[in-house]
Amino acid sequence: MKNKNGHKTFNFTLFFLLIVIIVLIGIITNPKLSLSSAASGIAVWFNIILPSLLPFFIISEILIGLGFVDFIGKLLQPLMRPIFNVPGEGAFPLTMSILSGYPVGAKLTSRLREEGLITKDEGTRLICFTSTSGPLFMLGAVSIGMLNDSKLAPLIIIPHYLSVLVLGLLFSFYKSNNRRLIISKKRNLFEEIQESYVTWIKTKKSIGSLITKAVKESMDTIILIGGLVIFYSVIVEILFNMEFLNNIIYHLSNLLPIDIQLIKGIIIGFFEVTIGCKNIAASQSSLITKILILNFTIGWSGFSVHSQALSFINNTDINTKLYIVSKFLHGILSVLFGYALYLLKYQNYIQPTIYYPMYYNNQFNLSNWIYLLTSSTKLALIMIIYIFLLSMLVSTAFKTLKGSN
Repeated sequence: MKNKNGHKTFNFTLFFLLIVIIVLIGIITNPKLSLSSAASGIAVWFNIILPSLLPFFIISEILIGLGFVDFIGKLLQPLMRPIFNVPGEGAFPLTMSILSGYPVGAKLTSRLREEGLITKDEGTRLICFTSTSGPLFMLGAVSIGMLNDSKLAPLIIIPHYLSVLVLGLLFSFYKSNNRRLIISKKRNLFEEIQESYVTWIKTKKSIGSLITKAVKESMDTIILIGGLVIFYSVIVEILFNMEFLNNIIYHLSNLLPIDIQLIKGIIIGFFEVTIGCKNIAASQSSLITKILILNFTIGWSGFSVHSQALSFINNTDINTKLYIVSKFLHGILSVLFGYALYLLKYQNYIQPTIYYPMYYNNQFNLSNWIYLLTSSTKLALIMIIYIFLLSMLVSTAFKTLKGSN
């Protein structure tokens, strides 16, 4: 078994090394293209990713340090444990991921494992359904920007989040025999808050040190994400500028009745989700074909997002292979749910005849940058308040039901 696993690892390393060599040759032979693609990646990171994700990372790190996540975990235990076989703390990365998108869920799940708030098996179950795309990407970028039709958003968003729910239920059976023994103590809400405060006091962490650590950890994370975005931007541009790959795509298009732009989009989508979706949406294929392939691409999320997620997961003992399998299943389930929804409601829908492709503006705009930063901060804070209120409501409801029984 070890030899077989070692052989697979060697093959993957060899394949990755081959890709790197091809990219290096492309950079040497076409430095202008490499610089322009790298500049495009930097622009996407600085103009969109940095202001959108940084507030989520900083606020999340502070809340984990304060013990807030541990507190809501105790309150949401009766909801998360029976449904997904994970502790109540799992509600935090799930909610934040649904709100903000990749790779926040993977980052927060890994942090919970590092802090010892979840076990290895719980972390593996959790990572399989807390790595999601954000609604703003699916609605704003894909539905409106790429397909030019906001009415198609439910065909993309609903299947994506339905798949998340199904994945959570499916992976709840993963090593379900290794269930953690939980001793529940009868406490009211005030006593839970008091215990969380005492626990935080015992850590002897000042607010200043918590904020400093949160900013440092978040900046390290955001810089890492930026490096991966730039790396994959260069890879995609270099690979698709090579004649042999374009010849393969051309022959595939002739062999199969598939639009050449669609084939290109599918291949790119395996590496980078945004550029892949843009090419898929721009193809001359039928509406339902584009929607289903977009659903798979967003669910799969691409090697760029996987690299970001794995950079966090690899710091823990969470099963990385199962994470990759779950993302492939996410794509498949999104296709199935998307097609079912199409048959139920959108079969007779007429697609707009005029198509306006979305162009990304690489120029820095201070007002847009500040708007994204403040909007993300507001969203993060609103979501924290929502999670807190939901936790209190769930805890009160379950205690009332127990009392009546």
